[in-house]
Amino acid sequence: MEKATALLGSLFGRGVAEQDAAKVKELFVYPIKGCRGISVPFACVSPTGFRWDRQWLIVNSKCRAYTQRVEPKLALVQVSLPMEAFTEDFKPKSDTFMTVKAPDMYPLQIPLFQDTFQRIDNISVWEWCGSAFDQGENAANWFSTYLGKPSRLVRFDTESEVRPIDENYARGYKTMFSDEYPFLMISQSSLDTLNKHLTESLPINRFRPNIFVEGCEPFAEDLWQTLRINGLTFHGVKLCARCKVPTLNQETGIAEKEPTETLSKFRSGEILFSGKKARGKVFFGQNLICEESLNPKACLGKVIRVGDMVHVVKKINSSAEAAT
Repeated sequence: MEKATALLGSLFGRGVAEQDAAKVKELFVYPIKGCRGISVPFACVSPTGFRWDRQWLIVNSKCRAYTQRVEPKLALVQVSLPMEAFTEDFKPKSDTFMTVKAPDMYPLQIPLFQDTFQRIDNISVWEWCGSAFDQGENAANWFSTYLGKPSRLVRFDTESEVRPIDENYARGYKTMFSDEYPFLMISQSSLDTLNKHLTESLPINRFRPNIFVEGCEPFAEDLWQTLRINGLTFHGVKLCARCKVPTLNQETGIAEKEPTETLSKFRSGEILFSGKKARGKVFFGQNLICEESLNPKACLGKVIRVGDMVHVVKKINSSAEAAT
């Protein structure tokens, strides 16, 4: 038995086949890209990430995506879904809605059943361009009023569109309207370490993770190449280079200097990788893909829950070896 364990350890990691490394503390889903997330007790895994995650997008008059980078007021937009929408067997009906709220705005309801919506072509998110379902004049007027400029709300067309992930990091995987990858993991200890360097502690919502874990060493998630959560296999594919968004106070929408200024002192590309690699970037969190997402039948009914253990199967020796 000991020989078998040692053999598995040599194949999958450093010394042991599988280690209990952390526990899921919180799970977050962000239905509308750029708007506030929803903390949920469990989340279903789909071929593109958590169900409902970044399925909707706000675009300008040229059909280009709005994010908090250019529209920080999106940080104040609250989104809610009925809790049954997160269950494994939920099917939208004509009377189920996503509710959107913002300061000085009336509540907006968006049907989860999308049978009556029209397609809009040339919707663009970063390098991707495709069609999406327009969510109607009521939603368009609501976001146009709130942002003070022509806007429309669209929904990803899961039936006919595919947005692939960079094949240099994860060949064959896909996502909807997320920046790059379907999952982002951050640990409580990493946040705690950052906050020790700050005069004012920051909450986790500054960093918009999907999976927030606890019980591991600071920045241990940098090293996790293969991990398992509730029978699902995840792969860490790329450290998360942080943009302007973590500097935006999610309660006010106002930009601040931190945490970028402090992260640059111990989480910059120059420091982590000792050279020109990723120069000028700061890193916080690990981007993940889920192996079962390659096969829709394999991820059908698969759920991650708060309290689930994170088992590490394979890891690297240091952050310097991580992909960026």
